Amino acid sequence: MAEPELVDVVVLGLGVGGEEVAGRLAEAGLHVVGIERNLVGGECPYWGCIPSKMMIRAANAIAEARRLDGLGGSAQVRTDWAPVAQRIRTEATDGWDDRVAVQRFTDKGGRFVRGSGRLDGPGRVRVGDQVFQARHGIVLGTGTSPSVPPVDGLTGTPYWTNRQAIEVEELPASLLVLGGGAIGLELAQVFARFGVRVTVVEASDRVLAVEEPEASEVAAAALRADGVEIHTGVKAARVEHGADGFTLRGSDGEGFTAERLLVVTGRRAHLDELGLDTVGVDGSRRYLPVDDRLHVTDGIWAVGDVTGEGAFTHIAMYQAAIVVADVLDHVRRAEGDADPSGTASVVGGAVGVASSLAATGSSGSAGSVPRADYRALPRVTFTDPEVGAVGLTERQARERGINVQVGFTPLSSSTRGWIHKTDPGGFIKLIADADQGVLIGATSVGPAGGEVLSGLVVAVHAAVPLAQLRHMIYAYPTFHRAISEALRNLS
Repeated sequence: MAEPELVDVVVLGLGVGGEEVAGRLAEAGLHVVGIERNLVGGECPYWGCIPSKMMIRAANAIAEARRLDGLGGSAQVRTDWAPVAQRIRTEATDGWDDRVAVQRFTDKGGRFVRGSGRLDGPGRVRVGDQVFQARHGIVLGTGTSPSVPPVDGLTGTPYWTNRQAIEVEELPASLLVLGGGAIGLELAQVFARFGVRVTVVEASDRVLAVEEPEASEVAAAALRADGVEIHTGVKAARVEHGADGFTLRGSDGEGFTAERLLVVTGRRAHLDELGLDTVGVDGSRRYLPVDDRLHVTDGIWAVGDVTGEGAFTHIAMYQAAIVVADVLDHVRRAEGDADPSGTASVVGGAVGVASSLAATGSSGSAGSVPRADYRALPRVTFTDPEVGAVGLTERQARERGINVQVGFTPLSSSTRGWIHKTDPGGFIKLIADADQGVLIGATSVGPAGGEVLSGLVVAVHAAVPLAQLRHMIYAYPTFHRAISEALRNLS
C-alpha cells in the first residue's frame, strides 16, 4: 500500500465549483491537490451553458431576422450550422481540451492529478496508486451526469445526451427529444430554427413542469410556432432503433419516430463511486446532504451539482465562495498562534486571507462565515422568449400554507412590450407573502426575461417591503417597468 502524501486540502472533482475552490485555496497559499478524471471546468464550459448559449445566440439571430417583416423591411434567411459548430469547437471548448484550464489551476500554485479519486478513510483520498492525506479537509465537487431512464430497448442504442447534441457537426433531418425541461426545450428550439423536424415528448402534463403554468404555456406556444411538435403526458415505454432511426413508443402504444433521439430527463450524482462508506457517510442517496456551510461530515465539504441544490453554475460558484471562506477559517483556527505541524510557511498566506474573509461573512458579524441561503435562487430557461424565475412558485407557496398574493401583468401591455411587438404571452408574475408584506417568488417571461429577473432576485433575497417596491422609480420605457404594474395588481 502506498505511503500517504501529506497535503493541506484535496479537491476531488474540478467542475465549476471544485475548480473555483481549488484555485482560490491554492492562491491563498495552501498545498492543494485537485483531482479530475474528465475535463477541468466540468459540464458548463464544454457541454452546458457556454456552448449551448452559442447555439441559442445563433438560433435567436435567425428568428430575429425573420421578424424584420413588419418592422423595417423584409429578409430572406439561409441557415448554416457549420459556423455554429466551428465556434463551439474553437472558441468555447478548444476541441474539448482542458489544457488551458489545467494550467490556470497550476499557475495558481495547485497540483493537478488526472484520474478517478475516491475517499479512503478519514482525510484520505486514493487515486490509483497514489494516496493523499489532507491536513485540513477534502472538498467533493464530482458533479452529476445525465440520468437515463430505464426505458425498454434504450440501452445499447446510439441515443444522444446533451453532450452529443452539443458536439454535433452535421444536423439530422429529424430529432426526438425525450424530456421537456429547460435543456430539452432550449435544444429543441435551436435545432428547429435550423430546419430540423423536432418532436418533444414529456411525461408530465406540461413542459417546464417546475415553473409556473403560465410559463409552460408560453414556452410551448413559442416552440410550436417554430414548428416543434410537443406531446405531454406521455410515459416512454419502449425505444426501437434501426436503419431508419428511432421509434419511441408511449405506454398507450403511440409511436414517435425520428433520425436521432436526444434523452434529457435529468441528472444524477454517482455517490457510489466516492468511497463515502469509508468516512461513515451513506452513499446510496441521490445527492450529498450538506449543512449551510456545505459540510458533509467533519473535515469534508461538498460543492456544486452533487449537493442537489440545483444544477446551475451560479449555485456552484455561490457555494464555492462559502467553502473557501469556511476552509480558510478552519485553517486559521487550527493553526492559531502555534505551528505544531510545521506548516506555517505553507499556510501563512492563507491565515491572513481567512481572517479577512471570516471577518466579513454574510451576517456582517466578526468571525462569521457566510451561510448558504437558497430562498432567492434564480433560474433561467434560455428559450425565446426567456423564462426567468426566482423563489417559490404560486403552487409551492400555497402548499406551504403561506397567505399568498399574486400579481400578474402581460408584458405586451407595457409600452416597451408594445413597441417591441413581444410574444403576446410574455408576462411578469409576482408571488407575495401577504402577512410579511414581501415577495417570495417571481417569474419574468419575455425577450429579456433573465435580465429583468435581476431586480426581482434582489427583492426576494433582501425581503424588500412591498410598499418600498411600489414606491420605486421604474425606468420608462423598459421591460422591467412591467414589474410596477404587477405590483399594483397584487391581490
